[in-house]
Amino acid sequence: MVSDLLRPLGLYAGQELLLLQLREHDGCSQQDLVGALGLDHSTVTKMLQRLERADMVAREPSAADRRATLVRLTPEGRRLCGKVEDIWTQLEEATVGGLSSRQRQQLRQLLALVEGGLQASRAPQRP
Repeated sequence: MVSDLLRPLGLYAGQELLLLQLREHDGCSQQDLVGALGLDHSTVTKMLQRLERADMVAREPSAADRRATLVRLTPEGRRLCGKVEDIWTQLEEATVGGLSSRQRQQLRQLLALVEGGLQASRAPQRP
């Protein structure tokens, strides 16, 4: 469903998260994006290449550290962020629109427990 909603914007699933991350931290390093998104460096590089070809982001070397690449939203990328938020609102309504406020709170609590369990399972095991 997400892919179907993003396709008319010229986006693939996951790219919208990168755009929204840049809207909050425009001009951050490519390495910061890797960490914030929790994705492999090569995956983020491929995403950025596609977004750059579509004129949604621009990359430039950092003036402070020539080894770092900074990523900025273009006007087109910034414009799409509003549309992405509309899509996320549609998805929220489709998924939890029928739940009461109390049920939504319970769901958030349960999902936080699931997320905590997943993070704990990824933590390095000590001998």
